[in-house]
Amino acid sequence: QVQLVESGGGSVQTGGSLRLSCAASGSAYSRYYMGWFRQASGKEREGVATIDSAGNTFYADSMKGRFTLSQDNGNNTLYLQMNSLKPEDTAMYYCATGFRYGGTLWRRDWRERDNWIFWGQGTQVTVSS
Repeated sequence: QVQLVESGGGSVQTGGSLRLSCAASGSAYSRYYMGWFRQASGKEREGVATIDSAGNTFYADSMKGRFTLSQDNGNNTLYLQMNSLKPEDTAMYYCATGFRYGGTLWRRDWRERDNWIFWGQGTQVTVSS
């Protein structure tokens, strides 16, 4: 079993920055792959970015160049640095881990929410214009 606790959300103006954290505990094997998703009001949950234990990362196209993933393996914490925030980035942000499949499918299908087993409770990000 794995527990995930997100923090760092808040309200910022357009162009501002936030750093989200996801503290993980439980099975290290299950946490080999980790990811961030977001869900805006009335919309489907979408993949933001993902990372494996080796530090390989993938980002959704709209986040490339603005969002950066990093991890502190010693503290079992995943970070999402978000810069140049836009109103359309407003959403609840969720941390996920426990990808159901191996590396090839992870690279192709990480954006599918049903492929992830463990989820945090989310942290709200609001960007005002």
